[in-house]
Amino acid sequence: MEPVIIVLIILVVLVFIALIRTIQVIPQASAAIVERFGRYTRTLNAGLNIVVPFIDTIRNRIDLREQVVPFPPQPVITQDNLVVNIDTVIYYQVTDARAATYEVASYIQAIEQLTVTTLRNIIGGMDLERTLTSREEINAALRGVLDEATGKWGIRVNRVELKAIEPPTSIQDSMEKQMRADRDKRAAILTAEGTRQAAILTAEGEKQSQILRAEGEAKAAALRAEGEAQAVRTVFEAIHAGDPDQKLLSYQYLQMLPKIAEGDANKLWIVPSEIGDALKGLSGAMGNFGPMASGSGGGGTDKTPERREKPSID
Repeated sequence: MEPVIIVLIILVVLVFIALIRTIQVIPQASAAIVERFGRYTRTLNAGLNIVVPFIDTIRNRIDLREQVVPFPPQPVITQDNLVVNIDTVIYYQVTDARAATYEVASYIQAIEQLTVTTLRNIIGGMDLERTLTSREEINAALRGVLDEATGKWGIRVNRVELKAIEPPTSIQDSMEKQMRADRDKRAAILTAEGTRQAAILTAEGEKQSQILRAEGEAKAAALRAEGEAQAVRTVFEAIHAGDPDQKLLSYQYLQMLPKIAEGDANKLWIVPSEIGDALKGLSGAMGNFGPMASGSGGGGTDKTPERREKPSID
């Protein structure tokens, strides 16, 4: 009975193993390649799948999600014979599990080598300055070549990014000096422009100030002249309203003479011809009030002053 039990146990174990190998559960976004006696049979998709145990075998399980693969820095020579190190990142996705399994031995290594060779061809036709400023152009060209070459492998390249472009140390130092010189130049230009603008604004302010000052002085002079004219008219009207005689006018004229002579700068002043008439009128007025005037008293006699001559000495 013991050998029979052993055989039964062996059969149960084999049946259990067969059931395990028969039922295949494939996760979502994955695929499996099934071979029967070493020949491709079918591709298992996500879900529960039944295979023939001990006849069908799972060759490869492939992740169908988008993959990101960074590649190490690669030395590339530019058109002007400068060596730059370029880091690349590839975003790809397996679209055909069968082609990715049977058309290429290792699609990761194939993509890496194809990226390096294509990158060297593209960068070899550019100088350093264009290489540093044309990342989008390089990415588009690299993606076009990779997508065309990897299509038969069941791979779709979605994006290619240049993670870093590192020129030689000497070139980096020269570029930093050039950038520093450019910044200093722009700062000097901005400073000069600011000084020029400030000078222009200052001149404009002074011009406006002078214009406003001149306008103010002109208005003030006009107002003073108008006031003086109004004062003259008022005085003239007052004089004519008072009906002054010649004596009063002569007296006022003589009162103005000291004011005309005021000031240290008035070293020479001209006596108008009317001064004689004024003096005559004033002397006549004073004579009427003097003790020697005629008709002032009843018993007065005229005395003629005696004129004496100096004796001559022979």
